[in-house]
Amino acid sequence: MDHSVGQVAGFAGVTVRTLHHYDGIGLLSPSGRSHAGHRRYDDGDLDRLQQILFYRELGFPLEEIAVLLDDPDADPQDHLRRQHALLSGRIAELQKMAAAVETAMEARKMGIDLTPEEKFEVFGAKDPEEHAEEAERRWGGTATYAESQRRVARYTKDDWKRMQAEVAAWGEAYNAVMEAGEPAGSEAAMELAEAHRLHISTWFYECTYEIHRGLGEMYVCDPQFRAYYESMRPGLAEHLRDAIDANAERRA
Repeated sequence: MDHSVGQVAGFAGVTVRTLHHYDGIGLLSPSGRSHAGHRRYDDGDLDRLQQILFYRELGFPLEEIAVLLDDPDADPQDHLRRQHALLSGRIAELQKMAAAVETAMEARKMGIDLTPEEKFEVFGAKDPEEHAEEAERRWGGTATYAESQRRVARYTKDDWKRMQAEVAAWGEAYNAVMEAGEPAGSEAAMELAEAHRLHISTWFYECTYEIHRGLGEMYVCDPQFRAYYESMRPGLAEHLRDAIDANAERRA
């Protein structure tokens, strides 16, 4: 059974002009002609057109498609395997891009219900989005970052206020522990380290002991995080890091 150029254009979703062009460059020449000289395409021609459109969709130039299809050592199964691998790779890339866009959209929702005045009321001079770009640069592609953004996207002004109050109370308690000269391995310091871990798990993402130890090291090594904890009390960053390590070891 053969088909006219118009029928094939309709099947494949291409224009008649495209099929004429493919014929003109020798990429897809119809197997037959009608008595009037019109192009007629058989099933083999349709199979070749399908291969062409696959490769074209994947971004191959027409010259390379011709070389691939006319390779005497390749059979149709080879083409299908190659296309399957290429399409699987494209799907993975698109899924990764979609996830990145979704994460970016969620990240932009951070504090979406807060006006500038409300943000100042909750955070004072500290903008909650001040470190958002840095966080996205560091952890943007991770599941923990995505989970954190999903959670914070739902927080209201009252949620942020409650979170800030917890942080302030924790800071006062830790300052008191250091004021009393308690070592990082003391029960009081380890309990506050555990409270710190649970705060992260409650508000942002599931913070395992392994993740928590990594964070503790970052609080000492990263200038921004170190400055934050040192603003509560000089030496707190190292003390907290050591308390986090001691707490993780005793619960292992």
